[in-house]
Amino acid sequence: MSEVDAQRVAQRIDTVLDILVAGDYQSAIRNLEILKSELLAQNGAGQMAEPSQPKAPWEV
Repeated sequence: MSEVDAQRVAQRIDTVLDILVAGDYQSAIRNLEILKSELLAQNGAGQMAEPSQPKAPWEV
């Protein structure tokens, strides 16, 4: 398992929050999806599905 740089993740979350404040919800969602996939890939869980977690309405 690789180390997660908490400062870098916090900066990315701040960017998403700025995008939300600007009202660009689609870009914010896409940025969160990218961040999630990158974190899962770093953790080695990129290929693992989470069957117990329901999909969000925009993923259906």
